[in-house]
Formats: sequence, structure tokens, C-alpha cells
Amino acid sequence: MFFKRIFIIVLDGVGIGSSPDAARFGDSGANTLAHTAEKTSGLNLPNLEKLGLGNISDIAGVEKIEALGCFGKMQEMNPAKNTDAGHWEMMGFVKDPGFPTYPAGFPHGLIKELEMQFGTGIIGNRPASGTEIIKELGKEHLKTGDLIVYTSGDSVLQIAAHVDKYPVEKLYRLCDMARKLCVGRWEVGRIIARPFAGEPNKFYRINEKRKDIPLEFSETTVLDKLKEKGFSTIAYGEVGELFNNKGITEYVHTKTNLEGIDFLKKTLQEDFSGIVFGNLVDFDMLYGHRRDAEGMKNALEEFDDNLCTLIDYLREDDLMIITADHGNDPTFKGTDHTREYVPLLVYGKNCKQNIDLGVRSSFANLGKTIAENFDVEIDEGKSFLKEIKR
Repeated sequence: MFFKRIFIIVLDGVGIGSSPDAARFGDSGANTLAHTAEKTSGLNLPNLEKLGLGNISDIAGVEKIEALGCFGKMQEMNPAKNTDAGHWEMMGFVKDPGFPTYPAGFPHGLIKELEMQFGTGIIGNRPASGTEIIKELGKEHLKTGDLIVYTSGDSVLQIAAHVDKYPVEKLYRLCDMARKLCVGRWEVGRIIARPFAGEPNKFYRINEKRKDIPLEFSETTVLDKLKEKGFSTIAYGEVGELFNNKGITEYVHTKTNLEGIDFLKKTLQEDFSGIVFGNLVDFDMLYGHRRDAEGMKNALEEFDDNLCTLIDYLREDDLMIITADHGNDPTFKGTDHTREYVPLLVYGKNCKQNIDLGVRSSFANLGKTIAENFDVEIDEGKSFLKEIKR
């Protein structure tokens, strides 16, 4: 074991340029970081710059320098661009074929079965922005009790309900029912509970009460292997839900970037051996999907401001890996994720400096590196441990 603790920070939705297969997803030309920088007159990211971010791709405001860290980018093998598939691949599980999507809405048979089990009608049933569809259908929902069901470019079935009509715990139970139905011929990657409140023309989502229920899987990941050997596998952000807590020894559901950063600061000061793995959700949830380039810029710069403290807390035998799970270009068409490479920034006091890790062929290279460090085995990926350690 070369590194005692490894901290993985997933900047949710922060891609770094179209993948070679982006045309298949309608995403040719997407580039979350570069386009955010162009739209907002450049990014001020001095700490990410020091780690080598500007050496991966051209980003206005971010220079190419002699980097303190190792740098590269990763391409996703999963034929999908959703959050769960991206995180699963990082831990060594590549789902192929990918999840089905529903650009014309969900099949009539599934909707009828949901209505029968829920005991109420369903409205919506199409790809939509979550904030827009409650604005459009919220008043009808309050009047009739019909549930708002919608999807996106990803494999998700989202159920929106006003808390005065459906208390959050009841909405969660309905989502559990939907989860049991959405397998096999009606497979869906995630069921998402979307409670909202307010009055017509003033509806708002209660994001801290959102609940994600992913498709269960039996495949073994590096999390399972580490847990079996007695290492800590600490999760934050949405990661516990994404893995159904499988292979996880401790989980704190942090709801914002700053909550996630505070959790990292706390765990960096604790004694354990293993990994801390989680995502910072605001980039994707608040800014990418809402096509808010200015908000994306501010969130990136806020993270960079805090990164200095995170780095200062690292011990001699620690490793920090900063990456993403997909793109979500705030300047691109639509409101969905974008098929992109993700950045790979690797730093530790016992790491080599200014090493170009190139283009990694799978997110699973990250999991394979973790596995090699802790002397466990997973099938997928190619480790870069020997390339980074002194």
C-alpha cells in the first residue's frame, strides 16, 4: 500500500470536451469547461491550474504550466452519459448495454401500471426541465392529485409532487413502487423523487428532499473489495444512493458543493485507511441543467478557492484525485448531460509532478489504480499507479 488514504472528488457534470462518440448522443462540439470560460470571459482557477488543468485542454483564463500534479482526461466506456453509470465505471463496473432512454415518454403499459399501483392519474410523461414542468403542470396537480412524471435525455423517471398533496415520505413510497416496476422491459437507470412547494407561479423544488433510487446491481466493485479487506469506504454527495450503499462503510448525503467540501475538510483530519469518494452536485444540478454559465463559473471558482485548504490538509501518504462523471455544457442545446471526456487531476506529496497521463480509455482506470494501491483485484481498467508514485 503506497497511499494510505485516497480522496476522490467528482465535479458533477464538469466535462472537458466532446468524446469521440459524442455524435451518437447528439453532443458533437460540447465542452463544459471551455465553453463556460468563453461565455464568461475566462475562468480564474489558480489552484486547479497548478495541478495541471490548463495542460489538458485550452480553457480561457487557465494557463499551461509546469504542473504540481499529474494530469490527463478519461473517456467513458459505458454507452451512457448519466451520473450512476459514470460513478459505477469509476469503481470498475461497466454496464453494457447502457440504460434505455425515453425521448417520446414512457410506454403506455408502464404508465397504466403505475397509475394502477399509485391509485391516481399521471400527467406529463415526456422529457422536460424539472422547474418548467412544475410551473406548467403544478396547478393541475394540486387540483386533481395526478402525479407529474417526466424524464430527460438520461435514463431517469422523475416523480414530482407538491408536499401539501403528497408528504415527502409518501412520495418516497411511490418512488419505491416505481423502482420495482422499472426493470426488465421497462428498465430505467434511476427513479428520482422531486418534492416541491409554493403556489402557482411561485412553485419551487425542495432539492434537499430529493431522493434517487438507482437500479440495483450485483456486480462487484472496488468498493466491495476494499470493504471486504477492512478498509474504510467513505461516501458523500449522492454516492451512497448511486450504489445503494453497496460496498460503503460510511455515507453522508451532502446536498450542496459547500456541504461536500466541508465534509472533505472534516475527513481529511481523521485517521483511517481507505478511500473517500463523492460528488459535488451543484455544477450539474443548479447550473448545467439550467444552462447557467455564470453560475457554473462562480461554482468552479468557489471550489478552486476551497481547494487550497483541501490540499493543505493532505498528509504525506495521501492522494487526491479530481475528476467528473460526464459533461453538462451550460452553453449547449437542450438541458441534458453532454457526452464528454472528463478531467483527471492527481496530486499528492508523494506523487510525481507534471506527468501527462494522456487519454485514459475508461473511467475504470481510476478504480484499477485504487485497487492496485490497496492490493485488491478488479477486472476492468488499467492502473496508472506506477506512473504517478515517486
